[in-house]
Amino acid sequence: MKDRIRLVMESQHMTQQTFAQFIGISPAALSSIFNGRTNATLNTVEAIKSKLPLLNSDWLLFGKGKMYDDDSADDITTPTTGQQPGEQMLNFGETESDAAMCQSHPGVMNTVSRQQPMAQRQVVQPEIKYAERPQRHITEIRVYFDDLTYESFVPKK
Repeated sequence: MKDRIRLVMESQHMTQQTFAQFIGISPAALSSIFNGRTNATLNTVEAIKSKLPLLNSDWLLFGKGKMYDDDSADDITTPTTGQQPGEQMLNFGETESDAAMCQSHPGVMNTVSRQQPMAQRQVVQPEIKYAERPQRHITEIRVYFDDLTYESFVPKK
């Protein structure tokens, strides 16, 4: 079942952490499912199904049938662009007037396509500072005995 959960996650174009937050479980719980340390519980399946109602429960639980319910085929409009059922269309902000302008001026299309991704992406690289700690020295060693006594040893300076 972990492979089918991974397929659902990948079909939604999500990372493990994003998918875990999306379905309402901890990222550690999802990671342990993918690593094989634990099996997916009924609560995990219900969480996935509640967020993705078009997902076929038989496929998720047993691997039988298609990933998405056949009943949902009426609800999903599948364009001829190769979009899979359940995937959402992406709108890159291009209007009809933009497309017409790009077709009438071929040089403009390259300019528009270069400028738009740069405006959408802002890479934030956090600055990591390492604080150096002073070297530690042993000041005292205590040894406890089973008769509830102890001895202290102090190194010579």
